[in-house]
Amino acid sequence: MSYTKRVLITGGAGFIAHHLIGQILETTNWEVVSLDRLDYSGNLNRLHDLMLSFDPEVRKRVKIVHHDLKAELNPLVRSEIGEVDYILHLAAGSHVDRSIDYPMEFVLDNVVGTANILDFARLQQEQHESLERFIYFSTDEVFGPAPNGIKYKENDRYNSTNPYSATKAGGEELAVAYENTYGLPIYVTHTMNVFGERQHPEKFIPMCIKKARDGETVTIHSDKTKTIAGSRHYIHAEDVASAVLFLLNHEEIYEPTWGNAKCPKFNIVGSEELDNLELATIIAEAQGKELKYEMVDFHSSRPGHDLRYALDGSKMKELGWVPAKSVRERIADVTKWTLENERWITL
Repeated sequence: MSYTKRVLITGGAGFIAHHLIGQILETTNWEVVSLDRLDYSGNLNRLHDLMLSFDPEVRKRVKIVHHDLKAELNPLVRSEIGEVDYILHLAAGSHVDRSIDYPMEFVLDNVVGTANILDFARLQQEQHESLERFIYFSTDEVFGPAPNGIKYKENDRYNSTNPYSATKAGGEELAVAYENTYGLPIYVTHTMNVFGERQHPEKFIPMCIKKARDGETVTIHSDKTKTIAGSRHYIHAEDVASAVLFLLNHEEIYEPTWGNAKCPKFNIVGSEELDNLELATIIAEAQGKELKYEMVDFHSSRPGHDLRYALDGSKMKELGWVPAKSVRERIADVTKWTLENERWITL
């Protein structure tokens, strides 16, 4: 069988990336190369579970290459990957608390690692001229805290407040520089708090599912008065994946619409802003449980964190993409799935 496209996904065993691989296998005949170093966030069990839902012929379309992007891609690794049409760069250190404890690790992962995959892309383009698109996955956190009523647009200024967001902003600037300097075809996406099946158990939603199930108290981060909970536009990983495929499959509409801007950027945003108390309540109600919670001043307990993040998703909506389901439906679905697959909430 001949494949129409080959796509390299960095961090392929990670949470968002494995959902993206699943959608690619379901909706295309592309071949996937998953590049991952397999640490606490890159878990081959995710890919194993995912592959079980596909027949053996489909599974053959996925190739796994082991590499840590803190090191440049040597000739052997480059040979293992081969020529690719798309590079989707999701590999990153993404746990804010870990970035506060180990900031230099995040500089190496998110800045140096991004530089190494960008340089691989540059060499691909110089040698083969086959690269159609490189997408750098950034985050809402590069813009910093959002005051009430404010939603940041794609090209608003950065205001990073922790090592994680600062290093993601640094990687984003490198991506822009590589497009401007070397002509690489780069997009940048900003996503907000992503959730879904097989998420790391220390993240808020799986942790909340477990605590509600066990009748434990859920900590809700709030303002100093302990009356206003922090809020986010939560989005399911499958919706993020569908937005990425939308961008790859509908490129012809962007240039006239966005004026040939260098390194176009796109906010991928959930359908509704929820505060964390609303979110925890939905999770508890989906289990038929009464929520036990405690409001805690977020900044005194979590320096480097922000109460509210918010992105303006109007650009993607104007282009024709919206999430497939409401965030409330998604949360209920994920709660049900997680309770039926409890090993994913066991630390």
